[in-house]
Amino acid sequence: MAPSQCRSPVPIDLGATFLPVRIAVLTISDTRSLADDRSGDTLVARLSEAGHVLAAREIIKDDADLIVARLHTLIDDADVNCIITTGGTGVTGRDVTPEAIERVADKMIPGFGELFRWLSFKTIGTSTVQSRACACVTRGTYIFALPGSTGAVKDGWDGILKDQLDSRHKPCNFVELMPRLLER
Repeated sequence: MAPSQCRSPVPIDLGATFLPVRIAVLTISDTRSLADDRSGDTLVARLSEAGHVLAAREIIKDDADLIVARLHTLIDDADVNCIITTGGTGVTGRDVTPEAIERVADKMIPGFGELFRWLSFKTIGTSTVQSRACACVTRGTYIFALPGSTGAVKDGWDGILKDQLDSRHKPCNFVELMPRLLER
């Protein structure tokens, strides 16, 4: 099927109820502070504009053990439904966010990284292969890892998370699955 013949995305069902998600934003960086965390600021602005609740916001060093410990604390916090990290997804020695996420993951969500790189390719071309954006679900909490640039945050939020974290998105979304994430 030619791209022009592909179905367009299904719109938001405005007759359905919007359920705000409580989202923690975790910036992974050895150099940023809250004063200059533009990617974190971008993410907070977008999730707030969408009607979600900022449950927590922090900056943590590129250290896998620190990231894992903080993720466990946020996962165990009943007031956090979702964690979005920004930074630490590259290929340098200090980029350890995907490794930290793998250590806490119950189930990886491989399609997230694949879709992110496809969207990012439209913006930055083949440089997208340097991104190890990833996602998982752990003990009923979603974790999404985005690269640390504002462009990557925009690609990830606008192209994936804005819809998937909207309970009105059809035919399906991550929010409607939340009550079932702990099923065995």
